[in-house]
Amino acid sequence: MKRSGRAGKGFRPDFWFFMKCLVFLLLIVFLLYPFSTLIYRSFFAKDVPGVTLSNFTKIFTKKFYYTALFNSLYVALISTVICTALGVPMAYVLTRYNIPGKKLVHILIIMSLLSPPFIGAYAWIMLFGRSGFITMLVSKYLGIELPTIYGKTGIVSVFVFKLYPYVYLYVSGALTTVDSSLEEAGESLGANKLQRILSVSLPVVMPSIAAGALMVFMTALGDFGTPQLIGEGYRVLSSQIYKEYLSETGSNAYMASALSVVLVGCALLVLMLQKLYIARKNYMMTSMRPPKEEQVHGWLRAILSAPVYLIILVSMLPQITVTVCSFLPWNFTRFVKGFTFENYMIIFNRLGTNIKNTFVFSGVAIAVIILLGLVISYIVARQRGIAGSLTDLLIMFPYVIPGSVLGICLIVAFNKEPLILTGTAAIIEISFIVRKLPFTVRSGAAYLYQMDSGVEEASVSLGVSPMKTFFAVTARLMMPGMLSGAILSWIACINELSSSIMLYSGTTSTIAVTIYTETFRNAHNTAAALATILTFTTVAALTIFLKLSKGKVSVV
Repeated sequence: MKRSGRAGKGFRPDFWFFMKCLVFLLLIVFLLYPFSTLIYRSFFAKDVPGVTLSNFTKIFTKKFYYTALFNSLYVALISTVICTALGVPMAYVLTRYNIPGKKLVHILIIMSLLSPPFIGAYAWIMLFGRSGFITMLVSKYLGIELPTIYGKTGIVSVFVFKLYPYVYLYVSGALTTVDSSLEEAGESLGANKLQRILSVSLPVVMPSIAAGALMVFMTALGDFGTPQLIGEGYRVLSSQIYKEYLSETGSNAYMASALSVVLVGCALLVLMLQKLYIARKNYMMTSMRPPKEEQVHGWLRAILSAPVYLIILVSMLPQITVTVCSFLPWNFTRFVKGFTFENYMIIFNRLGTNIKNTFVFSGVAIAVIILLGLVISYIVARQRGIAGSLTDLLIMFPYVIPGSVLGICLIVAFNKEPLILTGTAAIIEISFIVRKLPFTVRSGAAYLYQMDSGVEEASVSLGVSPMKTFFAVTARLMMPGMLSGAILSWIACINELSSSIMLYSGTTSTIAVTIYTETFRNAHNTAAALATILTFTTVAALTIFLKLSKGKVSVV
């Protein structure tokens, strides 16, 4: 009776109607408007009046530009193939066999993923660069000149040992839920273990392999710091966008916008191909009988464990290297023997503002991310229909936008009236929120899907308003899942470089930006100390995350 009475009086907006309006308004202002502005600017040029396609014509006809596009796709594709070749076997070995120290290995793999790629590039230069520690050691004692680490070889090497955990995490999660009866059926038909893996186990988890490979490709395609540090003239689109927009010889925002559109277009194309592939390869099954860990001993256990440990060692080498170097004296040309805290004294005295900025900006961003994440994840999981589906689609769009492109979007959109944010802390915080919010939304939505809605319905039936029910009941129940997602978002924020390098000013520089600038100033001692702060902060946050999530790691 009450429902029909309300229907007779017409539509009455409730709490969630206003929340949906607020969310859509924020998405329009800080996501759709900046990106649409970027697209609009791409159809203008410095030397051509009116609307034109000249920027895109140059990109696809001038070798200078299409080489950068090819290079981006090349390093992203090669990195994806090698990461898949490493991540899938590692996931299988660690989920199916009794590898010693399995839990520690799992944590170290996650740690290598959460550290920023440019720290890996920086560490590889210190180890294998022209004056690198290992380069000089091999040359001095063995008389061997190691091949160069610069260029595409170095870029791919850094990406591989940084990004293979994406494939590992996706595939290991899928392998633990495979119904063992499928594999037993393969064996009963006469298939040996290798045939069973190739014909049953891998095809079943192929959607997870494709999802992990997509994450590798997207990250490698949009990364800025690694090509800049170790590329040495090997042009990719992300670095070319930066140079076009901030060139000392005359910036070209129009060309930077066009390059950004092309980069996003490539990402969208790959995303569509991946979704089409998954749609054809999706398998439905129960996980009533998850596979059991196989006990191996002796030489077989050693053969299975050794490659895993070797990959972990190489992937952890950047963190170990920068930590050790942060305590070594620096003579303005190289590190020397000894032990010192002077590097840390320098950064706290000279770069204290940059350190404070990192934690203040990321702290503000996470507070907003948690608040928005609570509301948006509820809309996605509980408010079914067009609003929920559209919100879910829009909130995941930043994953397709590389960090450097997002930075250009925000600059182009907010460097004029009525809202000027360029050069402020607010624009960096907005980039953090837009870029990292999906982590928390996905975590909160997953938690809601598992939560019985009867608790909320009982509260509403007792006369409690939907708004009060949400904050007093639902939000409290969601908080563990929200906090675990927020911690991952916070780790990503403090390590963010690609968008921050576009947006920072003299007073808003962060640790990641400062590591990048200190490296180019040849101040490797302070860069190492700052990188060590990031590493240990990441370890501390990861420890809290693992306790909250009970050791479970989900990847968006």
